[in-house]
Amino acid sequence: MHKNLVLDMGNVLVTYDPVWVIQEYTDREDWIKEIKDVMFYSGEWIRLDAGLMSEEDALKAWMKRCSSPQVAELCKSCFENWDKFNMKKIPGVAEILKEEKEQGRKLYLLSNASMRLVPIWREVLPGSEYFDGIFYSAAFYCMKPQDIIYERFLKHFSLEAKDCFFIDDLTENIEGAKKAGLDGAVLPLPEASALRKILEEEKNA
Repeated sequence: MHKNLVLDMGNVLVTYDPVWVIQEYTDREDWIKEIKDVMFYSGEWIRLDAGLMSEEDALKAWMKRCSSPQVAELCKSCFENWDKFNMKKIPGVAEILKEEKEQGRKLYLLSNASMRLVPIWREVLPGSEYFDGIFYSAAFYCMKPQDIIYERFLKHFSLEAKDCFFIDDLTENIEGAKKAGLDGAVLPLPEASALRKILEEEKNA
């Protein structure tokens, strides 16, 4: 069993869907698609996660690309409140984290996310009280699966790569971690049972 358990956030600890916040403001399918494409699937969103752009500049760019003033205002409302609606704690995960902590492990978060989440991570994460360290990409100006994010993560917490087991929902992020010397596995489903299975396999390996 590795000393340190490193976990991604989206679709590992919480489910995430950009549609949820948009549906709080409209049920028009064309507007929902437009907001997803203009904002959530944009280059600006990636730059926010990498810590390379301000929220103000990103919002200005999105609103300029919207098809009408109404959609632009919708975009603004969605951006101001996405963190309140787009993430939902996965049932059963907090209990698993408690068990891992009781077994003597240290728990760390390694997630691509913007500065918006830095002050509110305790509200967002299930079992937040069990974490020993939080590493959001924007605060360190890098993103998974870049080599440098794993290097900065290990250095920031003074960890040895060989002592870490990383769980992420994306294959490329696990491949990047393994290149940096961490062990890890891809979580196939955002469910506590799938997380428990991976942890059991890791301990029995």
